[in-house]
Amino acid sequence: MFIQTEETPNPNTIKFLPGSDVIGSGAGSSLKEFCNAEEAASNEFAKNLFSIDNVTRVFYGADFISVTKNDEADWDILKTKIMALIMDHMMAGLPFYEEDTSQSDHAINEDDDEITVQIKALLDERVRPAVAMDGGDILFDRFDDGIVYLHMRGACAGCPSSTMTLKSGIENMLKHYIPEVLEVRPAQDY
Repeated sequence: MFIQTEETPNPNTIKFLPGSDVIGSGAGSSLKEFCNAEEAASNEFAKNLFSIDNVTRVFYGADFISVTKNDEADWDILKTKIMALIMDHMMAGLPFYEEDTSQSDHAINEDDDEITVQIKALLDERVRPAVAMDGGDILFDRFDDGIVYLHMRGACAGCPSSTMTLKSGIENMLKHYIPEVLEVRPAQDY
């Protein structure tokens, strides 16, 4: 069993690739983030990750786990503990995550207006796959008066380059395809 790691643009987040499904392919709409130990209480593996000192966030992708640490922690020590936990979990044959069948935050709803449908489709087709490669995710929050509000998750949350990603990448693309979009902001800035 060989677990790979990849650095992400966020120096406090590393992407762990266990070589098997975490959530599973085709379940991209069910990516899961745990921002603290309380949120992880219902997921045994995430709860165990939070029991490691200095782990501050856990994010599950289709085939990866992104783990975020605080600024004081040393990756050399944490990586070893996290990899051992992943190996033990896999050796026990336990799933990392039981797929949530509830509707996802970014799914297209029948009451979405035409612009919101276009925004969600572009995010799903062009943005989310690229951001997942860096161990994160971006979810639509709302479209209000020309402004698109997005949630940054996984490695994207707290990443020093996330503002540049929003402004230079996502905002420019959305403005190009959807003239009604004037700006993109993180959802917490409203």
